[in-house]
Amino acid sequence: MTILVTGATGLVGQELVGLLLQNGHTVHYLSTSKKKLVHNNHYKGFYWNPKTNEIDLDSLTGVEVVVHLAGANVAQKWTTSYKEEIIESRVLSTKLLFQTLQKTPNDVKQFVSASAIGIYPDSLTNIYNETDTDIDVSFLGNVVKQWENEVNQFEKLDLVVSKIRIGIVLAKNGGALQEMVKPIKYGVGAAFGSGKQSQSWVHIHDLAAIFYHVIEHKLPGIYNGVSPYPVTNAELTKAIARTLEKPLFLPNVPQFMMKLILGEMHQILFSSQQVSCRKLLDENFQFKFASLDKALIDLLK
Repeated sequence: MTILVTGATGLVGQELVGLLLQNGHTVHYLSTSKKKLVHNNHYKGFYWNPKTNEIDLDSLTGVEVVVHLAGANVAQKWTTSYKEEIIESRVLSTKLLFQTLQKTPNDVKQFVSASAIGIYPDSLTNIYNETDTDIDVSFLGNVVKQWENEVNQFEKLDLVVSKIRIGIVLAKNGGALQEMVKPIKYGVGAAFGSGKQSQSWVHIHDLAAIFYHVIEHKLPGIYNGVSPYPVTNAELTKAIARTLEKPLFLPNVPQFMMKLILGEMHQILFSSQQVSCRKLLDENFQFKFASLDKALIDLLK
């Protein structure tokens, strides 16, 4: 099968592309950087630029599934212009894909998009599943709402439309975990705020496998891409320190301090979303790294 991937050179994209190639699929990918375009038998790059509505239509040749992962990194300081970039990178790119599929003859049968658990309201007590419709009033909640609204358009094309709401991705080569590790490695790690906020996480290997499972079984609808065992921020911090065999002795970092340093983006560290992956488990998905300790040993040892 030929699968078109956007965001293929990002953290999740690289992992998913590796899994697709390993399973004998051909990957076409879209990149805004002409320097990143390579062309070999099973891995072919094509140029696009959502800001100028440009896309190489050859990217669709023989494609049956589109996986949309592209979007600016939210873990950078949210200046006014960067907040626009976060929204536009998701909304404009999704719009361009929709318009392209709508106007161009193609063989696409399924559209699978990344999304984020940031859509769920901040709560220390709620456990969220895919049927919850309340949306967090934060900037991130608004981003995910706009993003998913654009993804919903693909249902008009009679495609199987799937959305994976991704939690905190734990990976070896970048992402949130490596940022958490830095202070702990130097003996200055600490939990944030009360440390009681729930953090729904997923090992990058399992996240790529979730996308693959949804493609393979043509599963429509929303799926929470998180491990079955969310933890609190304090538990996550302690587990990292334990895995690295480092002490934790500093008091928790107060919220006002992180707000001074990071501005509005500090919300990512303090918001609490306890998210269930029961729907995935009911679809017979099996996690390789369901427990946090197992995931951290794999990534940090």
